[in-house]
Amino acid sequence: MAEFLQIHEPGETPMPHADDNVAVGIDLGTTNSLIAIAHEGAPEILRGTDGRGMVPSVVAYLDDKVVVGADARPVLLDEPERVVASIKRLMGRGVEDLKTLGGKLPYDVDEAASEGGMVRLSIAGRSLTPVEISADILRALKNRAEEALDRNVEKAVITVPAYFDDAARAATKDAAKLAGLETLRLVNEPTAAALAYGLDKDVEGLYAVFDFGGGTFDISILRMEMGVFQVLATGGDAQLGGDDLDHAVAEHFLAERTETIGGDGELTITEVKNALMTARLAKECLTDQDQGKWMLGMDGEPTEHSLDRTHFNDLIAPIVERTIKLSRDVLLEADIMPDEVKGVVLVGGSTRVPLVREHVAGLFGQEPLADINPDEVVALGAALQAEALTAGSNALLLDVTPLSLGIETMGGMVEKVIHRNTPIPVAKAQEFTTYKDGQTAMAIHALQGEREMVDQNRSLARFELRGIPAMVAGAARIRVMFSVDADGLLTVSASEDSTGLEAQVEVKPSYGLSDEDMSRMLRESMEHGRSDMMERLLAEARVEGTRMLLAFESALEVDGELLIDDEKEVISQRISELRTAMTGDDRDAINTAVDVLNKATEGFASRRMDKDIRKALTGSSVDDIDGEMVNPEA
Repeated sequence: MAEFLQIHEPGETPMPHADDNVAVGIDLGTTNSLIAIAHEGAPEILRGTDGRGMVPSVVAYLDDKVVVGADARPVLLDEPERVVASIKRLMGRGVEDLKTLGGKLPYDVDEAASEGGMVRLSIAGRSLTPVEISADILRALKNRAEEALDRNVEKAVITVPAYFDDAARAATKDAAKLAGLETLRLVNEPTAAALAYGLDKDVEGLYAVFDFGGGTFDISILRMEMGVFQVLATGGDAQLGGDDLDHAVAEHFLAERTETIGGDGELTITEVKNALMTARLAKECLTDQDQGKWMLGMDGEPTEHSLDRTHFNDLIAPIVERTIKLSRDVLLEADIMPDEVKGVVLVGGSTRVPLVREHVAGLFGQEPLADINPDEVVALGAALQAEALTAGSNALLLDVTPLSLGIETMGGMVEKVIHRNTPIPVAKAQEFTTYKDGQTAMAIHALQGEREMVDQNRSLARFELRGIPAMVAGAARIRVMFSVDADGLLTVSASEDSTGLEAQVEVKPSYGLSDEDMSRMLRESMEHGRSDMMERLLAEARVEGTRMLLAFESALEVDGELLIDDEKEVISQRISELRTAMTGDDRDAINTAVDVLNKATEGFASRRMDKDIRKALTGSSVDDIDGEMVNPEA
């Protein structure tokens, strides 16, 4: 295997040295996810055997196995009730939060099991949290990396939207732990994108990162100065993304369908999933083409729907305008004019939509940077950060808190302790006092958000400081400390000055997994780990055997006359042996049968290649061939 950074064949993954401390970068996306590795500052996406880097964030729960990625999409057509997509939108959310998402959701919520905690979905007879579903995606990415690198992968830098709150960040770390990954750092997606562009090296000035993905939108303003890479301001909406473009198109198609065939407008989960899948195809098509037609098939009554670029733009314009308004708000908050920004980095598949690029160019007065694939840029940046952390780099990466953190005070008000856009890691303290004579305990209620009243913000944690000396109201001095680590996760502590009495809580949002749940899931994954891997390897062997049989049968149909002597009889025998092996559960027997069949067909394959070459050269002169060799692009 060639060393990393040497020239390698397409589809071949460069390998780090065996003694390297390997850590990967992961972009856990709403629509697609990617995994990458960096070596000596050169990041690369780890691709599957099909050469594709993106793994669709789609999970199918079949009776005997879990299927992730492209192989799960066909199940969506036949058994949509078994498939979950866009689960990132529910990370760290409870049932009450779903009411804020708006519209008909393509999920069957298990409300009874979700009561008082993280939302659970009913999927093919299972009750699963977004953490468990995300862990299945992360596990698939981990497997891809281990197959590509031929070694265990246990550490990762994982990216999250800048606007992910504490609950969503904690849920992401829980999912990684459940998948067998140690999270070295949670990095905001815009920050990772800037790293991929090398904006932390040899550049000065202001840059914007416009991140419009499948389920979230973030806009960040970064300053590069004297080697320090700092996020000045960030804003966005954790419930605004390409999925909303899909919803707009789907609603348009469904309205047309109702006009054509009637109906009461009530849709099942299956119908919603089908409509959204068709709408996504239309969106992707109209990104490159001016118009198209799509079929919406439900209840055995398919309807045809036409849409052109102009009408598509009209449907999505209000959503795109929301991203521009949020961008203007962040610029205003940072006291920066659009023309002061030296460059705009595009992130996320939704930035491929022409209307989005037009609006971004209009806001900043310049064409945005799109040199790196916007789908891959975040994973590449995460890989660079993973390498820096494992290599002991002193690279200075300053993220900021996306939302303010504070404490409940009398009257149900919120006193902010750490304001949004404060660089992290950070620790800040504020003094409070008692409000009743003889008060010996104080309830601490930590909150997150920008509103002034408790019920308008997200509750993060509650705990009590007990044993306060009995004093007159206002005499005690209670120091409350908020500490945010580099992952954006919060610890709150409280102490009383005169006694040194202290209490603290590492904020574990109510929507995170309990320690018991985490232990149970980890135990189950370990108990079934070996059998799951053996089942996977057997399935891969069978797939390779099937591929080999189909390829040979196709070749035999076209060039069967090239077989010589008793070759056909020998090959037929080897094919029979392979078919027999594939009916069993012996993976080694299948692989051996594949190798034997390959060897038996080598002569036949060579003769086919000779025939193709002769056919290609028929009627060509020596001068023609020389000319093609000199100028192959002519």
